[in-house]
Amino acid sequence: MKKIFIFLFLGFIFVHSNTLNITVSILPQKYFIEQIAKDKVNVNVMVRAGYSPTTYEPQASQMKQLVNSKAYFSIGVPFESVWLDKFKNTNRKMLIIDTAKDVIKQEISEHNHNDRHNHKHKDTLDPHIWLDPILVKIQIKNIHNALVKLDGKNEVFYTKNYNIFLTKLDSLDEQLQRILLPIKNSSFLVFHPTWGYFASRYGLKQIAIEKKGKEPKPKELIKIINVSKKHNLKAIFISPQFTQKSAKTIAKHINAKVIPIDSLAYEYDKNLIDTAAKIYNSYTQ
Repeated sequence: MKKIFIFLFLGFIFVHSNTLNITVSILPQKYFIEQIAKDKVNVNVMVRAGYSPTTYEPQASQMKQLVNSKAYFSIGVPFESVWLDKFKNTNRKMLIIDTAKDVIKQEISEHNHNDRHNHKHKDTLDPHIWLDPILVKIQIKNIHNALVKLDGKNEVFYTKNYNIFLTKLDSLDEQLQRILLPIKNSSFLVFHPTWGYFASRYGLKQIAIEKKGKEPKPKELIKIINVSKKHNLKAIFISPQFTQKSAKTIAKHINAKVIPIDSLAYEYDKNLIDTAAKIYNSYTQ
């Protein structure tokens, strides 16, 4: 019995030592990595569910977990600009992998109040690249290459899963095209300008309530209400990371519903299909 226990204990150490400890910024990245690496990785997520990657500050317990990470997979969300150097100082042996490498980013469109053109920050690129499945194909190529570099003995395993995931992303894109084609060129109202890449990919126009990270002033609210009425928008989409105060005010004036959609959900495929269906239904119900 004692020999069996020792054997099992040593076996646990062996398995544990062969699991890659990796840290990422947001939950969708965890999903992407696990599609390729499955149970060969242990993924620590910095931005916890319900929190914004714009202002997030890691907990002490998360910083401790970072010490054991072989690599940090960044994606370009705002909090990284403050924390990535600190993460590197915490674990100098840890590789920093830029999963946004080779992704061509667009300027962030924050509002469209005058209905003539989008106002954009020329000095700010939109970080929400994971909301376009086609751009995710670039991101998972970077993830795959990094995993092979970190754990070359499992290259065949990673490559097989990577190719399967590519096919799934193409299928997801086709499903989203089918759902949203009937409302192509339509506008949808959001609180935070998170869905720019999604809108561009599927022929939609995003109208955002928030401006430069701040809730709109009374005059801006009036403009948003007028544009919403012109387009007959019956829904305001808001992520759980943001307050619903302004959204509810506008919803009351245009007789619209406040509908939750989460740009940071873990179940990536299911979440994007659910979001597309909600946008479609806002026009058809």
